[in-house]
Amino acid sequence: MHTKVALVVRREGERIRRYVHMSTGNYNPLTARLYTDLSLFTADEQIGADVTDLFNYVTGYSAKNEYRKLMVAPVDMRKRMEALIQREIEHTRRGLRGHLILKMNALEDPGIIRSLYQASQAGVRIDLIVRGICCLRPGVEGISENIEVRSIVGRFLEHSRIFYFHNGGQEEVYLGSADLMGRNLNHRVEIMFPVESMRLIARLRDEILATYLKDNRNARTMRPDGSWVWEKSGEPAVDSQSRFLIPARPA
Repeated sequence: MHTKVALVVRREGERIRRYVHMSTGNYNPLTARLYTDLSLFTADEQIGADVTDLFNYVTGYSAKNEYRKLMVAPVDMRKRMEALIQREIEHTRRGLRGHLILKMNALEDPGIIRSLYQASQAGVRIDLIVRGICCLRPGVEGISENIEVRSIVGRFLEHSRIFYFHNGGQEEVYLGSADLMGRNLNHRVEIMFPVESMRLIARLRDEILATYLKDNRNARTMRPDGSWVWEKSGEPAVDSQSRFLIPARPA
């Protein structure tokens, strides 16, 4: 089990309420000092029910294969991720703007890569932020002209997974513990969870992802041949890790 989720069940008066914390990273006080991660704390009833079903699935008390809001690997995450990419393709074919921004540690799964190539060929704009292994080649004529790949490597280990779908203007964002790798999609228990607050979606899009895409101090971009080019330039410095750094409190 690789997913990062905690469930608190609390009696409040005459009712039982569930609180859920979900994260892109480890519940580890040591690595938390070095890793960049995002998390969500919610009392959403459907997510609470999904997480309850997830724990029953993990402990063998349930063979649940449908979830309300969560994507769960190895149950349905691959199918739903490919469907979301296909939806961007359909929007583009209908004349709407298609745009994907996907941030992860690694991109290796052949099925997902094929879907991204298809999306590029359909005219979907795709921005990939992949810290480590990336088996997709961007900018290849006839295959991936609409894909750009960058890697952010700095003082802190980029660890958050953020998946943005423009969805014809009805934007959707998921966070999660899974990279787009066969081991995560097929062989580990993982979740991706939706961010449904428009305020938080705007922050993820305009403050966090936009800053990563403008970074010219820690970023390297991939060429069509698989080589990387450091993006440092004479323009005003944009250092995403420094921008997001919260000063430590005095001891």
